[in-house]
Amino acid sequence: MTIRNLHHLFKPSSIAIIGASRRPQTVGAVVARNLFGGGFDGPIMPVNAQERSIEGVLTYPDVASLPVVPDLAVICTPPATVPDLIRQLGERGTKAAVIITAGFAELGDVGKALQQQVLDAAKPHLLRVLGPNCLGVMAPGNGLNASLVHVPPLKGDIALLAQSAAVVTSIVDWATPRGIGFSHLVSLGGMADVDFGDLLDFMAQDGHTRAILLHVEAIAHARKFMSAARAAARAKPVIVIKAGRSDEAARAASSHTGSLAAADAIYDAAFRRAGMLRVGELGELFDAVETLATGVQIKGDRLAILTNGGGMGVIATDSLIEQGGRLAQLSPEAIARLDSLLPPTWSHGDPIDILGDATGKRYADALSILLEEKGCDAVLVMNCPTAVADSGEAARAVIETLRGKRFPVLANWLGEGAAVEARRLFAANRIPSYQTPDEAVRAFMHLVRYRRNQDELMEVPSTVPDQFVYDGVAARIPIEQALAEGRTWLSEYEAKQVLRAYGIPVVETVTATTPEEAEAAARKLAVPGRNSRLAVKIVSPDITHKSDLGGVALNLAPDEVRLEAEAMLARIHAAAPDARIDGFTVQQMAHMPGAVELIVGMTDDPLFGPVLLFGQGGTEVEVVRDKALALPPLNMNLARDLMARTRVHRLLQGYRHRPPADLTAIALTLNKVSQLVIDFPEIQELDINPLYAGADGVMALDARIRVATPPEPGAVRLAIRAYPKRLEQHVKIHDGREFLIRPIRPEDEPLIHDMIARTAIEDIRLRFFAPMRRLSRTMAARLTQIDYDREMALVAIAADPAPPPAEGSNLRPGDEAIFGTVRITADPDNDKAEYAVLVRSDMKGKGLGYLLMTRILDYARTRGIREVFGEVLRENVTMLQMCRDLGFKQTEYPDDPGIVEVHYTFG
Repeated sequence: MTIRNLHHLFKPSSIAIIGASRRPQTVGAVVARNLFGGGFDGPIMPVNAQERSIEGVLTYPDVASLPVVPDLAVICTPPATVPDLIRQLGERGTKAAVIITAGFAELGDVGKALQQQVLDAAKPHLLRVLGPNCLGVMAPGNGLNASLVHVPPLKGDIALLAQSAAVVTSIVDWATPRGIGFSHLVSLGGMADVDFGDLLDFMAQDGHTRAILLHVEAIAHARKFMSAARAAARAKPVIVIKAGRSDEAARAASSHTGSLAAADAIYDAAFRRAGMLRVGELGELFDAVETLATGVQIKGDRLAILTNGGGMGVIATDSLIEQGGRLAQLSPEAIARLDSLLPPTWSHGDPIDILGDATGKRYADALSILLEEKGCDAVLVMNCPTAVADSGEAARAVIETLRGKRFPVLANWLGEGAAVEARRLFAANRIPSYQTPDEAVRAFMHLVRYRRNQDELMEVPSTVPDQFVYDGVAARIPIEQALAEGRTWLSEYEAKQVLRAYGIPVVETVTATTPEEAEAAARKLAVPGRNSRLAVKIVSPDITHKSDLGGVALNLAPDEVRLEAEAMLARIHAAAPDARIDGFTVQQMAHMPGAVELIVGMTDDPLFGPVLLFGQGGTEVEVVRDKALALPPLNMNLARDLMARTRVHRLLQGYRHRPPADLTAIALTLNKVSQLVIDFPEIQELDINPLYAGADGVMALDARIRVATPPEPGAVRLAIRAYPKRLEQHVKIHDGREFLIRPIRPEDEPLIHDMIARTAIEDIRLRFFAPMRRLSRTMAARLTQIDYDREMALVAIAADPAPPPAEGSNLRPGDEAIFGTVRITADPDNDKAEYAVLVRSDMKGKGLGYLLMTRILDYARTRGIREVFGEVLRENVTMLQMCRDLGFKQTEYPDDPGIVEVHYTFG
């Protein structure tokens, strides 16, 4: 989780190529040719004991004889030589190496052992290793081409990070004739050290990188990847193409959820939660970059299509619906206005066909009306070439109409005549334009999905829910009992006990060991005076899906239960003679008229940890395969989004005689399951199928839970660390005022702006080392959208009613206000952390800053951080005195006499 020393990889001052060669078509020869021909401004030192010179440059026999310590070493020698070379380089001070050589972990145990030797040799020197078995690294802006590419890439502002060497060469080959350039191109290969997380962190901070493209085959560390991806996606567009998306082979699993949660779908859920945009092919990859780079932002998926060709409008409509978008619904007022300006034969609906003779004025008039439509989230303006109208005039009219407006508009000018000039004009005015209707609609849906994913990125669910209460002690009893007995599956009755403890309604269920006991249970459950109907199910640890073997009987009268239980035993014995039978469950038939059968589940993925599933349930669940996945933790917004990504969601909203289901109850159930699997790492798989959902709420009819001994304490389980509610604390300062100290959240951004507005410029200068009246949007987002796995920021919120907002603030009277904030950012080894603190000017001298510092130091101690440090302006005497009071030691800053370094070391 570090960018440590990666600048030596991308911006080296000197390079050694070990294994450079003059033999044509060898790896050493190709890499040497690319390095020397890339325009690198610094010494390139070939190492080869058998050659006098390579590419006209004198060679050196070994690492020890190099006249300059290389920042970067590129290694092309046989695998057995690599560990010792890394050791020699590390001892000389080299900080980065690219291992082109193959023959490591991809070859099995022997190769894995050799790869570990490489890492062991690099670690003492903090030498970063890219590869092995990789194509290399390129930074065209720095003249760096330490790779095997056959065509030198162009300079640009897109970073490409790919595992596959073939993908890198293919993309360079595709992009070069199209004039697409790159800031960086990296082939990760075996990812022994440098991986996607490291590179995403670096590219997120690189000022020359506008967008990041990923080609992913697999990732190694889910938490690290998700943290880095979320940080990068907050800074710039991150677009990913995932190899293997057609592989739907599910892992061996005993639950419905396990069989439905294919690996690629889990990756898809991870990419979405990280705020990235996933695409399917190379051309779409670069289209998405250009679309997102225009800065067009949309709020929904309703598209108005304005066209002079009805047929093309229909094609665009088909594409829109197929990709999950919606046509805008024009208001009666908009239709009336269009009627007054357009010919009588216009389409009178969306798509808005303004006919083939449409002039520029007609385009401008219609577009002006659509820009004011509240039921429209974006407009696609299309033009088909005709002999009776000027396509260029129409384009200029559209551009003029949009001047000074920020409404999302995309253009599709068809043809190759005047359309070429029109597309040039659109590009010059930052209006995204496309050559075909399908491309234009696909771009619109890129914006839709990107917005949704960015919304998910902003959600920071709490570790402790606010919407419901639960009984963790009651839930633990059946789980621990099953583990003590060596069982991996809870009985249905036990599973429902766990769900009930977390507030999930379950149908009343009684267990029985014999048909006679089942009959007695049935009579106990029967309601006098009512036509009670009952369900009987077999209980067996060896039978996964009871209905498949005749182990479920429904709609039984109480006096039918014993005979049906006896018949069930006979069926099970014939179908699975070796299955252990523990008895039966007897339960009332749930009566929820109009209810929809759903499935809510969880499976523990080996990489991403717990994964939640929602979809249409019932016995045909694997056939219907209507499901969506999400990573916990959830909140209500994330739960509703998960539901909306399924087809059954439409049924839940009501249809003809069927009333709408209680969507809030369903979302709350998803949150309860999310909390349950977070609280109990023992739970490996969970199914609620079916979960009845109707107008009156939800009811779990059947449930299965598989358990196992939990991982060791401290093991990383969740791919995303939740908001740490446990750190919330009420405190008082010297004057008796009470504050809530809590971790910062993304929605605190307007509160941070308000705090800065209430702080004197001089105090801000002392904190940020520069005077400023307000924070930029980017800086405010960076301060509030943190990853709790990497850093921590605490804010002080007044417990009493907040004062009026500062002038120019977006806050409203009565909103919360931040009076102070403190943060630490730890290094990758969790060894040292830098602190920063700021309190409002009207709170200086009241003890709030001191209190915040003690709280963050306490947190740092619990995290195992060894040292907290900071840089303080020498003139900031108040901060320096507080540091002395807290026990910080002060040292001179070597590069600036106006700065003092302060250090706090934990004993």
